[in-house]
Amino acid sequence: MADHPSSSPPHPTGHCPMSGFMTAPNGCPVSPEAADFDPFESAYQLDPPEALRWSRDQEPVFYSPKLGYWVVSRYADVKEIFRDNQVFSPAIALEKITPVSQEAQDTLKRYNYAMNRTLVNEDEPAHMERRRALMESFTLDELKHHEPMLQSLTQEYLDRIIDKGEADLVDEMLWEIPLTVALHFLGIPEEDMDTLREYSIAHTVNTWGRPSKEEQVAVAEAVGKFWQYAGKVLEKMRQDPSGHGWMKYAIRMQKELPDIVTDSYLHSMMMAGIVAAHETTAHASANMFRLLLENREVWDDICGNPALIPNAVEECLRYSGSVAAWRRIATADTRIGDTEIPKGSKLLIISASANHDDRHFENPDDLDIYRDNTTDHLTFGYGAHQCMGKNLARMEMRIFLEAFTRRLPQLELVPDQTFTFVPNTSFRGPEHLWVRWDQRQNPERRDPDILNRVHTFTIGAPTPNDAARPVRVADVVVEAEGVIRLVLEDPRGRMLPRWSPGAHIDVVVGDFARKYSLCGDPEDPYRLQVSVLKEAAGRGGSAFIHETVKAGSLIKIRGLKNHFRLDETADSYLLIAGGIGITPIIAMADRLKHLGKDYTIHYCGRARETMAFLSRLERDHGDRLHLYPANENRRLTLSSVVRKGNAAQIYACGPERLLDALEDVTSDHPETLHIEHFTATGAVLDPTREIGFDVVLTDSELTVHVAPDQTVLQALRAVGADIPSDCEEGLCGTCEVAVVAGDIDHRDKVLTASERAQNRRMMTCCSRANEGKIFLAI
Repeated sequence: MADHPSSSPPHPTGHCPMSGFMTAPNGCPVSPEAADFDPFESAYQLDPPEALRWSRDQEPVFYSPKLGYWVVSRYADVKEIFRDNQVFSPAIALEKITPVSQEAQDTLKRYNYAMNRTLVNEDEPAHMERRRALMESFTLDELKHHEPMLQSLTQEYLDRIIDKGEADLVDEMLWEIPLTVALHFLGIPEEDMDTLREYSIAHTVNTWGRPSKEEQVAVAEAVGKFWQYAGKVLEKMRQDPSGHGWMKYAIRMQKELPDIVTDSYLHSMMMAGIVAAHETTAHASANMFRLLLENREVWDDICGNPALIPNAVEECLRYSGSVAAWRRIATADTRIGDTEIPKGSKLLIISASANHDDRHFENPDDLDIYRDNTTDHLTFGYGAHQCMGKNLARMEMRIFLEAFTRRLPQLELVPDQTFTFVPNTSFRGPEHLWVRWDQRQNPERRDPDILNRVHTFTIGAPTPNDAARPVRVADVVVEAEGVIRLVLEDPRGRMLPRWSPGAHIDVVVGDFARKYSLCGDPEDPYRLQVSVLKEAAGRGGSAFIHETVKAGSLIKIRGLKNHFRLDETADSYLLIAGGIGITPIIAMADRLKHLGKDYTIHYCGRARETMAFLSRLERDHGDRLHLYPANENRRLTLSSVVRKGNAAQIYACGPERLLDALEDVTSDHPETLHIEHFTATGAVLDPTREIGFDVVLTDSELTVHVAPDQTVLQALRAVGADIPSDCEEGLCGTCEVAVVAGDIDHRDKVLTASERAQNRRMMTCCSRANEGKIFLAI
């Protein structure tokens, strides 16, 4: 994200998204939609992603006169702001969003309120110095110690309500348990829980809400008492800082690092920690139960298969997380997307909207617990200020969900209840959540041993392998010699995910998991189709599918993913396929025909009888189709098809020799070539030939060493980085990260020659440094 010199004009020229009747601080007009936006009104309070849909589609960065902030709604922009904490300072993250009356200010002064810098709102280098000093309690090994207590506490609270038949989950469980866990984590005695709830809500309203002038004094009174309470607890801890607890650990660290862990910092963190360690988890848990019970099929899937719980929790965090927005301030004239942002501008970055951006998430408005990239959500933030307690929150939510799906699978929402939220811009969860169940159907009445069948989970982010979708093979069609087409459907008759040309899924059969591009009709919501070539020289997966999969077989799939997405904005297209590479290409051809675009298809194969979809291609694409069966001495001459100066976008899939030849003939215009590979090479490490190197994580300000027998992915995960992965062969693109600097040895089959030359991305499962040190935006 480029900085602009301070000598730039007061109203820099830039992209003005829409015409309107007001003027933003950058001189651009304010659109009517932007002028009407008010995050304290019901539309945003009830559903932030839906309230910002117009912005994601039309005006991803806009100025809100009612708020006095720039609002950012798209995924890529929000993530970039989180990433660049130099230009986009977090200093205003805890600033009161609504100016308070003098009387309220005087009330806070009476309590000597002096909330200052915390991990949330501190600039560098102080922030990272303190984060490094205090992060030991958040390591996976340390968090493991809290698991037995949390499991026991959850069972205890569930025992209290199990035979009632109806409960408000927020009041009777989901608020108190996270608060108890927070106090235990911090090392604070479990006293005054009701009072702390009042204080916590007051802190939220005081910082992110819009209290009336009459309410401000009462809120300030509660916040002042909260501040005094935090100070008293801190002083008591100072008398004996031994034992467990993050705050006690921080007090001990103060003796070693007095200039980093200061008195004022400890007091501010004591108060902020009580809120941060419990309120967001309580809200997220309530959102999760509401969401899953509103989507009964999903709830039933989890009840039947607890292995789905980690991905279900993560998908709920994406779909309806407890953190809707954060705030930043621009420290220099800069640009977000096409919009100029003057120095000093305040930003409201809507992570809840980013999590529903269809530019990053396939079918973002579907709750899909099988989603492969759900861990990409921004509910925990990103970069140096990513939530340190994310894995504690994950642990709590998983344990809650495991206990309820095991002991109360018949749970349902009480109908016709109205959900209310504490009005504020940033943190959301229902104040009450009424559920009911027929206690006569409690499973433990029939099988008391169910109380002992606790399913445990690995701490940390889930992996795509945790969630495979069951499907039934509706039909097996012979498409050509050695090629079958599998028609897949949900065993229960449910709809399957929508897809776009270029998408692929993993087909999991027996011990094999293989990637296959989707073909068929994207408009058919109930069926997915893939074609499988039986490869004699393969690793056995395709042969196993050919020999064992029949109509009626139950198999599993993972995904879907699309790293070969069709750009529909070009004027003309060359579609080139070799052998089974026709599978994604035919889907693209069908789509381009539907759009009325100019395209031609060039399809190579050994012989007509081995070329899949031939009759359909001839029927549907006529003279746009050019065939090259090798046994008829028809050869595709790439230099004649790919003419120099031709602006057509080229999409190709097929054998490596075809794709390598295409890279050669497009070397003077590599940006036009888009390819998808079948196979990977270079994904297996030979430690005797590899070198060790350092990876500098520029967003987290950490340096990680990668040993010769380690992949970058393995090294990053060892320090707690949430890097999703799937194939770990360099084929799928799931583990992609952004490159800031360094000489990358690209070994993947995802990036094109042009993308490798740009050196902006790498696949951490296989690519490495050629020498020395590389810098990654993580």
